[in-house]
Amino acid sequence: MPEGDTVFRTARRLHDALAGREVTRFDIRVPGSATADLVGATVREVVPRGKHLLLRIGEMTLHSHLKMEGEWHVYAPGERWRNAAFRARAIVGVTGADAVGFDLAMVEVLPTADEARVVGHLGPDLLGPDWDAAEAARRVGADPRAIHVALLDQRHLAGLGNEYVNELLFVRGILPTTPATAVDAASLVDTGARMIRANRDRTPRTFTGDARRGHQTWVYGRDRRPCRRCGTLILRTSLGADPTSTRNVFWCPRCQT
Repeated sequence: MPEGDTVFRTARRLHDALAGREVTRFDIRVPGSATADLVGATVREVVPRGKHLLLRIGEMTLHSHLKMEGEWHVYAPGERWRNAAFRARAIVGVTGADAVGFDLAMVEVLPTADEARVVGHLGPDLLGPDWDAAEAARRVGADPRAIHVALLDQRHLAGLGNEYVNELLFVRGILPTTPATAVDAASLVDTGARMIRANRDRTPRTFTGDARRGHQTWVYGRDRRPCRRCGTLILRTSLGADPTSTRNVFWCPRCQT
C-alpha cells in the first residue's frame, strides 16, 4: 500500500532518473491536462510532499497521487512495460529514460508557483524538511474524533496511511476508537516518525522487524488470527471521517485498551 515511505522512495528514484535532463516526451492521459506539452523543458527536481509527488519541470509541476494502486516505473528506451499501456496516466521521457505513472488517482499539470493549491493544506511532513513534531502533536491532540481517524487526517501530519496507523496504535497500546484528545499525542507522533523513518529506505516494509512475507505486521490484515504478543484473536472493524472515507481497522482487544 503506497504511504509516505513509498512516495519518498518513488520521488528519489524519479529524481535520479530525470533531474537535470530535457524532456523529450510528455504525455498526460487524463482530462484537464491532456493538452499540456512540456517537451524541451528541463526537469528541475522530483520531491515528495506527504503522499503527493511533485515533478517540477521548467516553471510547471506535474502533480500526482498514488492513492491505493498507483505507481511510477522507470524504463530504459524501448524496454517493455511491466503494466498494460491502457493503465498509463502520465509519461515523462528524457534521453535515456522514460518515467511512466500507472493507475494514478490524481494527475494535474499546474504552475509551480501554484503548488499550494494542491498540497498547501497538508500538515508537517514526517519525511520532509518541514517536519515539526510539536505542531503535528498539537493538531492531532486537538482533534475530538477517534485517534485512528485523526492520524489519517493529512492536515494534521502528512505521510501516514492506514497500515501505519493500525500498526502505530498497536505498538502504543491504544484502542483505535479512543478520542485523540485523550491520548499522549506527542509520544504517538514520535513513534510514528521513528516507524516511517525506519522503513524509508527499505523494502519490504516491516513493523515487527521481520521482513518475511506474512510476518511484517502486528495487526494489519491479521483479523481472526492470534496476536503475536498475547495470542488473543485480532478484531476488525471500519472507521472513517465520513461514510466515503472508511478504512479497515485491526486491533488486539487485550493489548490495546
